[in-house]
Amino acid sequence: MTDKPTLHPRNRHQGRYDFPSLIKAHPDLARFTITNPHGKPSIDFANPEAVRVFNRALLKAQYGIQHWDIPADYLCPPIPGRADYIHVAADLLATDNAGEIPKGAQVRALDIGVGANCIYPLLGHSDYRWRFLGSDIDPVALASAKAIVQANGLGKAIALRQQANRGHILSGLLQPEERFDLTLCNPPFHASRDEATRGSQRKWKNLGKQDPKRKLPLLNFGGQNNELWCEGGEIRFVTQLVSESVQYAGSVLWFTSLVSKASNLPGIEAALKKAGAKAVRVVEMGQGQKQSRMVAWSFHDEAARQGWYAQGRSQA
Repeated sequence: MTDKPTLHPRNRHQGRYDFPSLIKAHPDLARFTITNPHGKPSIDFANPEAVRVFNRALLKAQYGIQHWDIPADYLCPPIPGRADYIHVAADLLATDNAGEIPKGAQVRALDIGVGANCIYPLLGHSDYRWRFLGSDIDPVALASAKAIVQANGLGKAIALRQQANRGHILSGLLQPEERFDLTLCNPPFHASRDEATRGSQRKWKNLGKQDPKRKLPLLNFGGQNNELWCEGGEIRFVTQLVSESVQYAGSVLWFTSLVSKASNLPGIEAALKKAGAKAVRVVEMGQGQKQSRMVAWSFHDEAARQGWYAQGRSQA
């Protein structure tokens, strides 16, 4: 692995991975450790099982997560990038709290599309002790996330809920009395499965991993259809999220979403203007060669946002 200088300053994954410490925390990782062309320890990131065990070791060594696993072929997240989103979101909340990051169970976040891996609630609770509600349309993913939560004794910190209508994101999911400081979302990137497949093929070519003698997985980080693509792709999903967020304008301090394609920003910003958002933020993020950004919006004006914690709204 090369150094990752663009990670958030509070990200625990600065520099090279400490493989001796990771193997000490999770000895099974030793089976998958290799020496890369630079003579440094690494893993074969083309091996889905190796990636899964590597994540398990990272979560145990650096976050105290004792038990973590996902079903075969479900999305196995790159943890440093996921952690960056949590830290950037924490900085956003600090802007309405006199520059101090709000921590503890009084802060509640909604993870839209929590997935089988439950990664954002695990990281957000570990770093900031926030409470989470994770939503998903996939009952198998929710069952996996529930098993992770229960195995780690996190039932009081992380709740899970199924979105019963696959055509909706927020609508019909939340209760009228619920309040959230923050929503998180890593939307499906591609507009079709064929597009997802082509993207993976380009990735292998760029990494120089194409080998006619070796059968490589479609995606080394896995992923079900609903995790990787949706009709209309990222722009369609995020603009729908913007549209549905209007009905929960008073219940959420900040809505946020990752946006992978910079070319989608103008359409998203136009949707936010049409929806009447009173504050919009775009924060650039980078993990190694991958560039992304967090888009955040609020329907509260500055005075209301700054009074959010003073009024105890987040505790509702």
